[in-house]
Amino acid sequence: MDERRKPYPFDEFEPKWQAIWEERQLFHAPNPGEKGFDPSKSKFYVLDMFPYPSGAGLHVGHPEGYTATDIIARYKRLRGFNVLHPMGWDAFGLPAEQYAIKSGQHPAITTRENVAKFKNQLKRIGFSYDWQREINTTDPRYYKWTQWIFLQIYNSWFNPATNKAEPISTYRGKNPDEVRLAYVAEVPVNWCPELGTDRFQDRQKRPKNPGFYHTSRHALRRNVPGAGAGAFACRSNCD
Repeated sequence: MDERRKPYPFDEFEPKWQAIWEERQLFHAPNPGEKGFDPSKSKFYVLDMFPYPSGAGLHVGHPEGYTATDIIARYKRLRGFNVLHPMGWDAFGLPAEQYAIKSGQHPAITTRENVAKFKNQLKRIGFSYDWQREINTTDPRYYKWTQWIFLQIYNSWFNPATNKAEPISTYRGKNPDEVRLAYVAEVPVNWCPELGTDRFQDRQKRPKNPGFYHTSRHALRRNVPGAGAGAFACRSNCD
C-alpha cells in the first residue's frame, strides 16, 4: 500500500501521547506564584459550555463544538499565550432528579458514575483541558458561591441616583422588598404536575421531544429577578 494511503494508527499514537500530556501536565495553566507561571505571557481564556453528564455518555454534538474551541486553545498556546481551558459538569437538574426517582438510585451515585464516563470519553478524544480546574456544579465548594451570589442580589437594590447597586440597608423607602434586585412574588408559570415544578416556555413548544411534559398555567410564589439585576452585574460595588 502507498505510504500516503496508510490508515492513521490512532490506537498506537493517541494513547502514547495522551499519557505523556497527562504525565507532564502540558495543558495546566499555573496561577501567579506557581511553578511555571510566566507573567510576560498574555492570558487567553477558552470556556466551553459544560455538559450535563447523562448515563448515555457523549453524543456527536459535544465533540463537534469542543473540537472548535480546542483548536483555538492549541493555536493560542503555540502563539505564546497562557491559555486557561477548563472543563466541568452542569450536573444539577431535572434529568438527574427524574432518573433517581425512576431507578431508585441516589442521584449522587449516578452523577458520579456518569461524570467518570464523560471524563474518560473526553480524555480519549484528546482535548487539551486543564483537568486540575475541573468544576462540578453538585460540589458544595462550587454551589456555595452561586448561593452567595444570590444573597448579594437579594440584599441589594439599584440606586438610580448613584447608578449602581447598593446594600438594601441604604434604601430609605417604605417597602424595601419592592426594590430588591431579587424578590419573592406570585407569578404565572408553566406548572408540570408530573415533574412537580415549573418549566421554561421554550420547552412547551416541542411536544414530539422525548423530554416533553404537559403543563398548565398556574400562579406560583417564587424568586424573581428585579428590574435592576442587569445593572447589578455590571456596576455592583460588592467585593
